[in-house]
Amino acid sequence: MEVDVFSVAIVDDQPVSRAGMEKLVSDDPELEVVASVGTVDDLPHAGRDAYGVVIVDLPQRGGTAVEIISRVAGIGRPLVCASWEQPPTLLATIRAGARGCITRHTEQTAFRDALRIVAEGGFYLCPRLVGRFQTELTRQADDDPSGLAPREVETLRWIALGFTHAQVATRMGLSQATVNTYAKRIRAKLNVSNKAELTRMAIELGHLTESRQSYPAA
Repeated sequence: MEVDVFSVAIVDDQPVSRAGMEKLVSDDPELEVVASVGTVDDLPHAGRDAYGVVIVDLPQRGGTAVEIISRVAGIGRPLVCASWEQPPTLLATIRAGARGCITRHTEQTAFRDALRIVAEGGFYLCPRLVGRFQTELTRQADDDPSGLAPREVETLRWIALGFTHAQVATRMGLSQATVNTYAKRIRAKLNVSNKAELTRMAIELGHLTESRQSYPAA
């Protein structure tokens, strides 16, 4: 009886780690490594849904984590591996298109389970991440993992969408001086220095999805 073989691409800029993943994938007769590269840009251009699974180790060069996951989701099912000690959050990762989330401490048996489940079209969350995921799900909508206050989160969203401080002030019913103060606090809390970095953080924290393009304010 013929067995379906799922193609797997590995994206990891650490050669030793990449070799270990190659070995684990190769041990499964129903999985085949068809690409093993250092960055997403190095993946062969094989078209949409070209790979059964794309293992992506974060962080990656060539864009924000959320942007990279979104790109990968167009060519395969992303299985994201990260330390999760910095953005993106699990929710932001899943919104970007991830079909599985594991850590660098995930056991080999769990890693194999993740590969098989994602390859077959399912979703996998490493048991080590369940508590973190539950916390993100149950957190109040206005609470933010970066420590931003509710009005700061709202300000961040408007700025990331392309509005000036004056326009944000009008929409929020605040003075421009107050918005300026919020923006200064946001930059300090997120450790960023310009609008491009603010927008990147808004995406990675899940406040601005890739589908919501910046647009000029009226």
